[in-house]
Amino acid sequence: MRIMAVCSTGLGSSFMIEMKVKEILSEMGIQGEVNHTDLGSVTPDMADVFICTKDLAGSILSGDVIALPNITDKVAMKEKLKEYMNQ
Repeated sequence: MRIMAVCSTGLGSSFMIEMKVKEILSEMGIQGEVNHTDLGSVTPDMADVFICTKDLAGSILSGDVIALPNITDKVAMKEKLKEYMNQ
């Protein structure tokens, strides 16, 4: 599974999301490739799923998107990832 964390500049928020997603995947025993990028660089072939804050979710026009209400809430992030994987 390829996961791309996205924020407007590709620096702060997306990197924070990337680090938390890596922790969560490790805790769940799931192998995955997790990276981060800026919103302007997103292309459909970059990932199987994009993960970002709710305010940016509508700007990602292709692929599956996980919208986070709060990037510091690891429990909610884990639940969103579980929901996506159980689809």
